[in-house]
Amino acid sequence: MSPILLAIIVVTLIGFACAGILAVASHFMSVPVNEKEVRIRECLPGANCGACGFTGCDGYAKALAEVPGTKTNLCVPGADAVAKKVADVLGVEAEDVIEQVAFVHCSGDCFNRKQKHIYEGIESCAAAQMLYGGSGMCTMGCLGLGDCQKVCPQDAICIENGIAHVDTRKCVGCGLCAKTCPNHLIELFPDVRRVVVVCSSHEKGAVVRAKCSAGCLGCGLCVRNCEQGAISLVNNLAVIDYDKCVSCGKCEEKCPVHAIKFADFSGKHRF
Repeated sequence: MSPILLAIIVVTLIGFACAGILAVASHFMSVPVNEKEVRIRECLPGANCGACGFTGCDGYAKALAEVPGTKTNLCVPGADAVAKKVADVLGVEAEDVIEQVAFVHCSGDCFNRKQKHIYEGIESCAAAQMLYGGSGMCTMGCLGLGDCQKVCPQDAICIENGIAHVDTRKCVGCGLCAKTCPNHLIELFPDVRRVVVVCSSHEKGAVVRAKCSAGCLGCGLCVRNCEQGAISLVNNLAVIDYDKCVSCGKCEEKCPVHAIKFADFSGKHRF
């Protein structure tokens, strides 16, 4: 018999043997598939952002399919449309999703903040923070190197004048930017809010003023002029109690450095 023909026969027999072993293994070692979990997973957007509180979309789908009582409105990026699809698969009533947006609590751009040195290194906020807290004198402010911009799947963040800005028309509230920011300046909140504090410094007024002309001075004018008692000073920084706030806008009018902003964060318009 020709050596070539013999080799072909041997390889063919080995192939059939392996195929048979794999067929037997797939039968006896197969993992049962939860069809409901598969259908739910197809409804989810696949952002794997963790905003639902689970380990990505797979984890959320598994919980919905196997754990009774798991809420169907936890997928913030998918909003009401995804919640309805999931509810239809489970045969329950759809729950309303509270839409959220990301906001950067800093207004210390290149016109307002004072510089302490020129940073020349890796274009990363995390890297810059390790070098004396970044190039700005305020080490609690936005580092402006775009780590949040790089992880945003919706292209909703841009760096303008050395500071991050969120386009609420594109933001889906996935929260990846908030997890990435090394200074923890980005917060997710319901888009029905209208008033925000655009500073994160807890230093005293004189120190803040020396570092950034837009930082909260902790002067208390907003506290004294809020008729609802919705604002307090915590470690020299204004904090808003949204359970009391009626969005009257007086705090913004009284703030001498405009560290409080009044706006529509739903993405429809701003005023």
